[in-house]
Amino acid sequence: MNRTDRKLRALAAAADRDLLDPLAGFVDLAGLREAVEDLTKAFAPLGRVQHTVAAKACGLAPVLRYLADLGVDAEVASPGETAVAEAAGIRGARLVLDSPAKTTAELAHALAEGTAINADNFQELARIDDLVGQDPRSVLGLRINPQVGAGRIGDTSTATATSKFGIPLRDNRTRIVEAFAERPWLTRLHVHVGSQGCPPELMAEGVAAVHDLAEEINTHRRQVTSLDLGGGLPVDFASEDPGPTYADYVATLLAKVPALADGRYSFVTEFGRSLLAKNGFLVSTVEYTKVAGGRPIAVTHAGAQVAARTVLQPEHWPLRLTALDAQGRPKTGLEVPQDIAGPLCFAGDLLAKERPLPLLEPGDLVVAHDTGAYYFGAHYAYNTLPRPAVHGFTVSAHGHVEFTPIRRAQSLAELVADAGAEYVGALPEA
Repeated sequence: MNRTDRKLRALAAAADRDLLDPLAGFVDLAGLREAVEDLTKAFAPLGRVQHTVAAKACGLAPVLRYLADLGVDAEVASPGETAVAEAAGIRGARLVLDSPAKTTAELAHALAEGTAINADNFQELARIDDLVGQDPRSVLGLRINPQVGAGRIGDTSTATATSKFGIPLRDNRTRIVEAFAERPWLTRLHVHVGSQGCPPELMAEGVAAVHDLAEEINTHRRQVTSLDLGGGLPVDFASEDPGPTYADYVATLLAKVPALADGRYSFVTEFGRSLLAKNGFLVSTVEYTKVAGGRPIAVTHAGAQVAARTVLQPEHWPLRLTALDAQGRPKTGLEVPQDIAGPLCFAGDLLAKERPLPLLEPGDLVVAHDTGAYYFGAHYAYNTLPRPAVHGFTVSAHGHVEFTPIRRAQSLAELVADAGAEYVGALPEA
């Protein structure tokens, strides 16, 4: 059964079991398994590869645990992501720590656990000098900005001349080589060109630059033994097609740097969006409909609180939407341009503007596709709206749908606690 069929069956079953009111997220577990199989098969020509998932893409502990059971470790970039990954049973050598702002406490914890660390800058490297000792358990690397340029979306391009991430290669090549010569325990180079909007060819340019740097460092002694190929493949948000595949990417890499397959280096990957996006979706009830200036508007419960990038930068992050009736069946009829509005109190809180769909009515459902990455975890707390429930699902060969809880909906009591309720009365009288 393909992903589209599984999704349709899950939507009908979720409507029947009252899981959709007013907003919920869903993860296709079979789709995740298929994505991991595609990933591992595609990278087989490179030999030894540690695949990690970028926890920021979907930092939900059950999802991380599910992927870990499939052999995918985790890349983390904050104390919170580290804690969630460790709660999911992923720790030590199964974690890779990346962040431009690691505290001394984070570094000490990672070194004590044996977590791999990619230092972002020379000042961080100096902190590690004070902590590391003679025989570290952790694999330690340096994040390099290859300065190969930007992709289509500036905000997700991390290899520009002035990017905040990593050590700029053109500006510091000699110093980087010297840093390795002074530290025998520094054995990895990390590169991250960007994610959405960055084509595989640009990513390969970055990998080629860092591979060349590794070869230069290793002319003095065999020291760099692994390359961390950070950065994710772009996703096609316009259709059910995934976009560039892992096999496409590996072919692009090997065409640019054939030596990657010679067995002299092991590798780390840090994919997030390409693993998760197509395997998740959000569903919201249509609460009200109206017409303003001749334009139909459907007011839903899915807005910037779950889709901030789509609402604030629709030109870069458009979402496919599907109209369903209250039973989870695709609506039919003449498509009418209409605004799909969210619940937040600003006029631009729109999932889509003038989107042609069968005319929506109160009680209908709107599906936002390709939201398995970032949309469940990047919650925007404006208007104090709760985080929605997230459910995993499987569909049997006979079409029976099983749901498994991943995250329950945030309660009003939890929202009140987050708003500092325990300190009510603590401020001095005005």
